Amino acid sequence: MIRTIWWEDDGVHLLDQRALPGEEIYLVCRDYREVIEAISSLAVRGAPALGVAVALGIALGLKQAAGASGEEFQGRFEGLCREFARVRPTARNPFWAIERIRALAAEQAGVSAEEKTAALIRGAVALAEEDAANNRRLGEYGQTLIPPSAAILTYCNAGALATAGYGTALGIVRAAWAAGKGPEVYACETRPVLQGARLTAWELRKEGIPVTLITDNMAGSLLASGRINCVIVGADRIARNGDTANKIGTYTLAVLARENGVPFYVAAPLSTCDGAVGEGREIVIEERSGEEVTTFAGTRIAPAGVSVWNPAFDITPCRYISAIVTERGIIGPPYKEGIERQTNIKDR
Repeated sequence: MIRTIWWEDDGVHLLDQRALPGEEIYLVCRDYREVIEAISSLAVRGAPALGVAVALGIALGLKQAAGASGEEFQGRFEGLCREFARVRPTARNPFWAIERIRALAAEQAGVSAEEKTAALIRGAVALAEEDAANNRRLGEYGQTLIPPSAAILTYCNAGALATAGYGTALGIVRAAWAAGKGPEVYACETRPVLQGARLTAWELRKEGIPVTLITDNMAGSLLASGRINCVIVGADRIARNGDTANKIGTYTLAVLARENGVPFYVAAPLSTCDGAVGEGREIVIEERSGEEVTTFAGTRIAPAGVSVWNPAFDITPCRYISAIVTERGIIGPPYKEGIERQTNIKDR
């Protein structure tokens, strides 16, 4: 199985996704600021993987502050939480990870800084292990939606690379493959950073699962052809009503799927669900550098000085979603009730 991110005594280890598919390069972050840079530069990406990276990064920052105690330690901890919270604003999982680490820290009141740091490192490692296990359960639930010999259309990368292992959307594909259903995947290239072409195609080829790459503007024709049985995507944040933030272009795909009568499934762990956000319009959408659009592999492909609008995500309204798959099962509409039931959120 592909290893995305993990902890060792010398630091946070991660597969540098910027180098794929050409090279498999592993980075060792020995300073928490290197983890922040890895997140910012997309060396590590995907909402669940970002949650793990944030937890491990905070743990690393505390380990670097060995010798701090009392107010100094607490100040360091709070500063680390604030720094990591600013890096990628749309994905829910990093904030969920910070909440988990804060809760664990609160349980360690009265112990030494050294003991608290050790406990937080163990907690961050456990969070990574939990994510991988949740993805496997999600995959088992999701594969029940997949008919034999299905042709599945996916977008961006919601595989092992986007998580601590196994994947969400691709976790369903993996589970269907393991069940002997023989699915094949059509992967959209996913402009402007090409996560589908570089990462999804690489993952599936690595595991021998049939994959066909298409450009994003071919999706409508493919769906209209009748060859696709379902669309499966991941998610970066899911509002309480089921509205979903995912990679820019997901909304377009959802509308095309509805027009052509193709089921559109969202696969995400419950750590992606945000009970504090009622609907999609409340989700903050990250905008990234225009260079992602005007250049490719260091080569300029647009006129110098041209204006660029480059939102990293869009919102798919829940009315276009056929089901949401989590590690606790399949949620159908109306999503608010199902999400509240699975997350144990109470009305406010």
